[in-house]
Amino acid sequence: MSKIQMKNAIAELDGDEMTRVLWAVIKEKLLEPFVDLKTEYYDLGLKSRDDSDDKITYEAAAAIKRLHVGVKCATITSNEARMKEYNLKQLTRSPNGIIREELDGTVFRAPIFVKNVKCCVTSWKKPIVLGRHAYGDVYKNCEIKTDCPGKAELVFTGEDGKEIRKTIQIMKGPGILQGIHNMDSSIESFARCCFNYALDQKISVWLGTKDTISKIYDGNFKAIFARVFEEEFKSKFDAAGLEYFYTLIDDAVARVMKSEGGFLWACKNYDGDVMSDMIASACGSLAMMTSVLVSPDGNFEYEASHGTVQKHYYRYLKGEKTSTNPVATIFAWTGALAKRGELDSTPELVDFAKKLEKVTLEVIEEGLMTGDLARIATPAASKVLNSWEFIDEIASRL
Repeated sequence: MSKIQMKNAIAELDGDEMTRVLWAVIKEKLLEPFVDLKTEYYDLGLKSRDDSDDKITYEAAAAIKRLHVGVKCATITSNEARMKEYNLKQLTRSPNGIIREELDGTVFRAPIFVKNVKCCVTSWKKPIVLGRHAYGDVYKNCEIKTDCPGKAELVFTGEDGKEIRKTIQIMKGPGILQGIHNMDSSIESFARCCFNYALDQKISVWLGTKDTISKIYDGNFKAIFARVFEEEFKSKFDAAGLEYFYTLIDDAVARVMKSEGGFLWACKNYDGDVMSDMIASACGSLAMMTSVLVSPDGNFEYEASHGTVQKHYYRYLKGEKTSTNPVATIFAWTGALAKRGELDSTPELVDFAKKLEKVTLEVIEEGLMTGDLARIATPAASKVLNSWEFIDEIASRL
């Protein structure tokens, strides 16, 4: 048959371990037989990043900005153990962190619902989209471990030479210090991305911070969101019948657990990191959650929300066909293809992406699934498949 044509390429960012293995299988079985796939390929495997001193990560981010759409495989963020395992010359930065900074993006994550995998939180009837501010806080911090008593200060020296100095603590013995920061411009971009995404998806927005305790830092998030909403989005939200709701983060967590879902929960960086995993786990599996990085100037990077599945990879290296769930990685590709088709006015590409998603979920709902879902499915799985069998089952129906 004739393949579906793409007008423009997608930035393809390859990754590590088990997800890298399945990445190639998904392309071979589910994409290349049906789509004349056009991509600009960047190998973001850990060794490739180390060899290039992270240059390739910045090149990949630049490609996403140039092409406006990217799709990313899960990658390893190096630590001491990985440095030894891969014989690295240095500890490289998180590639996700670099790309988020380069795109000034906000991460939106949403669970993928199937009928035979029930949410642990029984009140949740609709997906909760998690909007994570992907800049600053502890992910770009500065830390000190002290070994003696002393005075800890927070100091800011302006370009005009003016100095602001505050005492953090008189340390009576050894301790630890942490400095974090954020930028008004980044928080404004975060707010606009959230409100625009909510309008596009026709869902309301919640924001929760701890401004009663962190009156300046968290209070700044509250104030900027309120200003951006009132000045730029209130009339649009009113016309769409949507709302913007602010509350303290602890109250937001309590409300979320009793809600029916169906809204965008905007979170600061650390809160979003934690709460997105909570939502994914409560909805069944980290492999059943989409993730897209959206920049305020219209660039999109799609990826799975989980990691590289290290333990399965070690088993794969021993010759085992593992039952690793590839759904989130499949949906990363479908998200990117659908967005490419939307931007390029190629409806047949959008249609293919939606069909691939539909068939993937149909396979699961018919009782054919990977081991992670089989353990929690109701009714029980009719057959537990390894990753290759699961992908083949999808391919046979396309």
